[in-house]
Amino acid sequence: MSDKIEEKLKNYRTAPFDARFPNTNQTRNCFQNYLDFHRCNKALSAKDQDTAPCQWYQRVYKSLCPISWVQKWDDQLEAGNFPGKI
Repeated sequence: MSDKIEEKLKNYRTAPFDARFPNTNQTRNCFQNYLDFHRCNKALSAKDQDTAPCQWYQRVYKSLCPISWVQKWDDQLEAGNFPGKI
């Protein structure tokens, strides 16, 4: 993992501004980062690469999303009925 990514992860406090989600309501931002985390893990794991860069998405969605939502989505993933495309 590059030094730049490691430095960003070390200095991480909360989700930075994302121009795709300029409004106050961050629900879509939360869900998109949850999807991005799982897509990143799936893609890098399939190539037998280090999944450490995916931690960024996980930190962002954990700071934006309510815990109950994440637990519900995790349960849906395990049950195979998650509505998002991963």
